[in-house]
Amino acid sequence: MTPRDSHGERWFDQEAGPIVRPYAVTNGRTLPDSSASFGLIDVVVATGEGPYGHFRPGPEHRRILGVCRRPTPIVDLTSEIDLPLGVVRVLLGDLTNEGMLRIVSAQRQPVPDQRLLRMVLDGLESL
Repeated sequence: MTPRDSHGERWFDQEAGPIVRPYAVTNGRTLPDSSASFGLIDVVVATGEGPYGHFRPGPEHRRILGVCRRPTPIVDLTSEIDLPLGVVRVLLGDLTNEGMLRIVSAQRQPVPDQRLLRMVLDGLESL
């Protein structure tokens, strides 16, 4: 049976499948439990380790682990598993805390001098 709104109209078609809100996937969390931050171009790789303690990976956790058998940038992972970035970051925090994933930070480049950028922009505008 297709779900209907309060007026009896269908609000998604049969092919859409079940709809799960992002906050349900993360148990209402909007930030990872750990203090780690995850950049879009940081690379994620599964360690092959099992979870510690009572942690039981959910279906989204298992999808992430499946993709991360090979090193994958977070931006590509987010696209491949079709979840919002905020949700992916929370799930990555779970898996990292359990030792199931390793995050390899992309090399951070120093921020360019604003004066240099202004000079380049001025030069381009004068052309």
